[in-house]
Amino acid sequence: MDKKYQLRHSLYLFIAAVVWGISFVSQRSAMQTELGGFTFNGIRLMIGSLVLIPVVLFLRHKDGVKNWEPQKRKEYNKYTIIGGIICGLILCLASNLQQFGIKGMSAGKTGFITAMYIVEVPIIGLFMRKKTSWLLAVAVPLAVGGMFLLCMVGETFTFGISELLVVLCSFVFSAHILTIDYFAPKADGVLMSCIQFAVAGVISLILMAFTETPKMDAILNCSTEILYAGIGSCGVAYTLQIVGQKNFNSTIAALILSLESTVSVLSGWIILHESLSIYQAFGCVLMFIAIIIAQLPNEWITKIFKPKKVEEEKVEETKCEQQ
Repeated sequence: MDKKYQLRHSLYLFIAAVVWGISFVSQRSAMQTELGGFTFNGIRLMIGSLVLIPVVLFLRHKDGVKNWEPQKRKEYNKYTIIGGIICGLILCLASNLQQFGIKGMSAGKTGFITAMYIVEVPIIGLFMRKKTSWLLAVAVPLAVGGMFLLCMVGETFTFGISELLVVLCSFVFSAHILTIDYFAPKADGVLMSCIQFAVAGVISLILMAFTETPKMDAILNCSTEILYAGIGSCGVAYTLQIVGQKNFNSTIAALILSLESTVSVLSGWIILHESLSIYQAFGCVLMFIAIIIAQLPNEWITKIFKPKKVEEEKVEETKCEQQ
C-alpha cells in the first residue's frame, strides 16, 4: 500500500467520522422540537436508503455481478438480503434507543456513551471465542470510570432514563457490528446497507403511525436536520466507510472512525453551545483513551517493548560471559 493510497483512504474515514460526529447535533436539535423520534428516524433512514440506490447500481455494474455464475450470484444475493433484513431490525432498535436517549442528554455525552460499543464488541467477542487484545483488561475499567464521570452533574451522580437508553443503544450497536462482521464478507456491503436502512425506516414509520402524530410544519422546520442525518450520516458517511476500508488496515480504520465521539463533543460545544463540567470533560478523556486502547493490536505493543526486551537479554548474556 503506497503512502498516497493510505493518506487518501485515511481522509475518507476521517470525513466519515466527522459527519457521524456532527450527526449527533442534528439528532439533538430535532428532539428539541415537536418532531417525534420515530418520525425523525423513519424519514432519515428512508432517505439514507434512497441515496444509496444509485451507488448500489454503479458498484454492482462495476463489479459485473450479473455476469457471475448463477449459483454464486444466488448465494451472494441471499446473504445480502438476509443480512440486510437482520441488520435493519437491529439498527431500528439501536437508532431509536439513541434518538429518544439524546432528548435528555447533550450531543457530546450521547456520542461518547454510544462509542462504548468499541470496547463492548471485543468483550462480546470473547464469549464467541474470538481473539482479542489483552489490553481490553485496561480499556474496560477506563471506559466504565469515564462513563461514571460523564454521567455526573456537578458532584451528584445521576443515571436516568436517557443514560440507560443510550447505554442499551451501545450494546445493540455492538450486536449490529458483529452481525455485519458475519454477513459482510459474503454479501454486497452497500446493497446490504441500503436494505437495512429501508427495513429500519419502514419499521420506524409504522411505530410512528401508532405512537406519534407527525405534523408537516414540524417536519419542514427540521428539514435541515433530517436531510443531514439521512444524506450525510446514512448515505455519504457509510459509503465513505466502505470505500475507505477497502484494502486498508482495519485497526487503523477503527481508530480513525472512533474520532466521531470527540467530534460529537466539539460540534455540540460549537453549534449547540453545550458545556461539560470538569468531571464530564475528564470522563470524555478517559473514555476516549479506553476506545483507543481497545483497538490497539498486540503486535503494536510487542514492537514497542520488544527492543527493550532484546536489549535486556543481551545484557544478561554479557553478564553470564563475564562470569
